[in-house]
Amino acid sequence: MSALLSRPTLFQSSKISSVSILKLSLRTMATTTGIPKFPFSRPAAAEPPVEYAHLRANEPISKVELWDGSHPWLVVKHKDICSVLTDERLSKERRRPGFPELNAGGKEAAKNKPTFVDMDPPQHMQQRGMVEPLFTKEHIDGLRPHIQQTVDSLLDAMIREGGGKSIDIVEKFALPVASYVSCSARDQAVTDILIPGRVLSCQTMYGILGVPFKDLAYLTQQAAVRSSGSATATEASNANAGLLEYIGTLIDERLIEPRDDLISKLVVEQLKPGHIKKADAIQIAFLMLVAGNATMVNMISLGIVTLFQNPSQLHDLKSDASLVSAFVEELCRYHTASAMATRRVAKVDITLGDKVIKAGEGIIAATQSGNRDEEVFPDPDTFDLHRKRGSEQALGYGYGAHRCIAEWLARAELEIVFAILFQKLPNLKLAVALDKIKYSPPKKDVGILELPITF
Repeated sequence: MSALLSRPTLFQSSKISSVSILKLSLRTMATTTGIPKFPFSRPAAAEPPVEYAHLRANEPISKVELWDGSHPWLVVKHKDICSVLTDERLSKERRRPGFPELNAGGKEAAKNKPTFVDMDPPQHMQQRGMVEPLFTKEHIDGLRPHIQQTVDSLLDAMIREGGGKSIDIVEKFALPVASYVSCSARDQAVTDILIPGRVLSCQTMYGILGVPFKDLAYLTQQAAVRSSGSATATEASNANAGLLEYIGTLIDERLIEPRDDLISKLVVEQLKPGHIKKADAIQIAFLMLVAGNATMVNMISLGIVTLFQNPSQLHDLKSDASLVSAFVEELCRYHTASAMATRRVAKVDITLGDKVIKAGEGIIAATQSGNRDEEVFPDPDTFDLHRKRGSEQALGYGYGAHRCIAEWLARAELEIVFAILFQKLPNLKLAVALDKIKYSPPKKDVGILELPITF
């Protein structure tokens, strides 16, 4: 499985000073056409691009240049980002002219049949409402015992294998937590192959969808190829097509024999009555299958590293598990693992701050920058699980009507992981120096590709 996580470019921590990087970044900005290239690069490890701080202080609403020569607006302050993400004069529809796509693959993907994440009112809530009941806080709270059992089972399996030798906790733990499904009694034999003597019962995204456990390996492999930077365009396209075909087959099965899962809910309540077509059901289920998986893997890994970077806070969390909710809240402010998805295009001319944004002009709301806004979060570049918070909201799950539908599931998984991880593995240590950790490429969303540990 580790091969599935490989990337052609690895980004390691750097000892270059932030001041030097800022000078270099600003010099680069000043010597181009006057409009900086975007995405910006992280200067080192998981640090946000230094350009964000400069723009927050000097030009919080400005234009950037994308790969295709287009010039959307970049919005970097918390208050302006919240305004963008709640303004219905701005569209989420990727097919509209001017919508900012960050690469050629995105522009091609925008031609596909949209799901609710790329819809405007009223279609957005009509389709989102079909699946939202399965992601309410109340429903997810009912799944916590199943998530807990899965986390315990995975950690117990690691303990049985022994922790004297270095292992990759991304492969052995973070990826399975984000991917594994609930197993019914009929799946026990398959489960026992993975974890002898234990039935793995996990209600993560695959479980909510209703994907059979026996298909886990195939789905994990196809999803990894689809999103892997090392895959060719043809390989990624074939993996994408394979996942869509698989979901179509699953929908056909649920038409004959519905169960208690999301795909059956779509089939029984929407597809059979004629409210949506089969293609719509496929796209919705596909979205739920692939969205957020990599983000969850990365947040677990980033959380582990962040605690080792802040040993006194690791001690506090080990000593008092009730701090886990505050830890997860701060983690999702400090690291924005999905930082480039909040984009819009103006349907009409609007005024934002002191800028006039014309109809047809794109907007990128930089949530990663908003989470480090000094006017909202004092000393924002310091990780502090004891941070005093008021009514302000961090932007790790987005904001407004398009806020992440699976937020409560993500919070539950992270809270359960970090409440128990260092209790079951009290001697967990990194098997690589902090400045040797392999991060995702600097212009991509922040993530950790592999994380060797011992325990």
